[in-house]
Amino acid sequence: MFCYFAKQMGSTSKKIKSALISVYYKDNLEKIVQLLNNQGVTIYSTGGTLKFIQDLNIKAIAVESLTGFPEILDGRVKTLHPTVFGGILARRDNLSDLSQLKEHNIPTIDLVIVDLYPFEETLKATSNESEIIEKIDIGGISLIRATAKNYNDTVIVSSRQQYTKLIDLLIAKEGFTDIEDRKLFAAEAFMNSSHYDTAIFNYFNKSENLQVFKQSELNSKILRYGENPHQKGWFYGNLDEVFEILNGKELSYNNLVDVEASLQLIAEFNEPTFALIKHTNACGLASRDNLEEAYLAAFACDTISAFGGVLACNKKVDLATANAMNSLFFEVISAPDYEQDALDVLMQKKNRIILKVKSSFNNKIIFKTLLNGVLAQESDWSSEIEKDFKVVTNIKPSAQEISDLEFAIKAVKHLKSNGITLVKNKQLLGMGCGQTSRVDALEFAIKKAKTFGFELNGAVMASEAFFPFPDCVSIANKAGIKAIAQPGGSIKDQDSIDAANGNNQSMVLTGIRHFKH
Repeated sequence: MFCYFAKQMGSTSKKIKSALISVYYKDNLEKIVQLLNNQGVTIYSTGGTLKFIQDLNIKAIAVESLTGFPEILDGRVKTLHPTVFGGILARRDNLSDLSQLKEHNIPTIDLVIVDLYPFEETLKATSNESEIIEKIDIGGISLIRATAKNYNDTVIVSSRQQYTKLIDLLIAKEGFTDIEDRKLFAAEAFMNSSHYDTAIFNYFNKSENLQVFKQSELNSKILRYGENPHQKGWFYGNLDEVFEILNGKELSYNNLVDVEASLQLIAEFNEPTFALIKHTNACGLASRDNLEEAYLAAFACDTISAFGGVLACNKKVDLATANAMNSLFFEVISAPDYEQDALDVLMQKKNRIILKVKSSFNNKIIFKTLLNGVLAQESDWSSEIEKDFKVVTNIKPSAQEISDLEFAIKAVKHLKSNGITLVKNKQLLGMGCGQTSRVDALEFAIKKAKTFGFELNGAVMASEAFFPFPDCVSIANKAGIKAIAQPGGSIKDQDSIDAANGNNQSMVLTGIRHFKH
């Protein structure tokens, strides 16, 4: 009947005769309580849950009357008692365990329904440490672990997300459970408890900075496939927090990778800006006074690579912009909002994925699996502007060149190394990326610019890492480029500076490298 139920009840089938219910959230609990009562289950409960059950005119026994010990410390201690844990942990096929239960007048408990204090929700709502600490659950987590450990005999329901599953089980099997049912609930219980403990640890580790890797994500999505059709793919996280999908097919693995790259890039800009992304690299990028002009300028950068790409902008999409881009085949468009008539135009293509970005995201730490472990590093959110520039040549860049150098640095830091960007009037004219030689990257960028008819006289160049030799400076000069930005740091920096001076070029050092692999 249900994939998580055993098809037939065999020797492992056990009748639920008693249940302990102690939950923070009471939503949708009523039907479970009524089912248990109708099936003759003895119910034990605590505090607010006990009152909730009794208000339904259903009999429930207070845990205090079972243990002979009241709740203490403002509810910090409720169920932490041998009578409770003995009834849960006793092995039903172990004569010694059963003898001890009889000796101490301890009833068995077959089902435990418990959830945990909302620690993560409290973290989001307040920075008050005492409030946060009070939401670290002790009794609940202990009940979950104990019941899950004894899954041979007991059922643990550790989250309100499992209520529907439990209701279906109680109805389908009339109050019986099989080992397969109990083991699945146990696995989900340890999933929930480990996630909870990870959140608590990461809260404490913000100040202690213990060098361990602990991450947990309960939300998951099976993708159509991974990077290629023969690879399986998954996404772990809550995409609903980042954007709303307004139209189109399901996002693929590659879509998500490119969307992330496009959002990272577009977050660098405040004025109306459009980015066109292909395989995580920008093939088009421009800032203008309005979004339509920004799109047209970005598209002009590389009208071939734009086909099948991922688009992103930082302003509300109007009708003029939608009409301008509608003839292009692209996979995804991300924007903070859309005018309705613009949305009507873009939705004419049913498979076109339209994303409304809800908020910017800032992953402070990024991870990459590597060899038999995980690499972690801080995100690169540094973008150097005029105040960070150190002019090292006889000629200083003009105001226009400084503006374009700032733009070029933002663009190049998001390209795969080795990366070069050529920019004029806040428009990407050419880029070279992922090359094993910086010279190759520059020559590719120049070729790109010339292919699409751009004049490089007056353009600027940015490199994400230093020039080990002056060759790039000379090549740029021959192409008409007269202003250069690079981080510096080579033992041969002076060679590049001397070459720039000899060519009457300006050069600024930023002091910040932006390798990207």
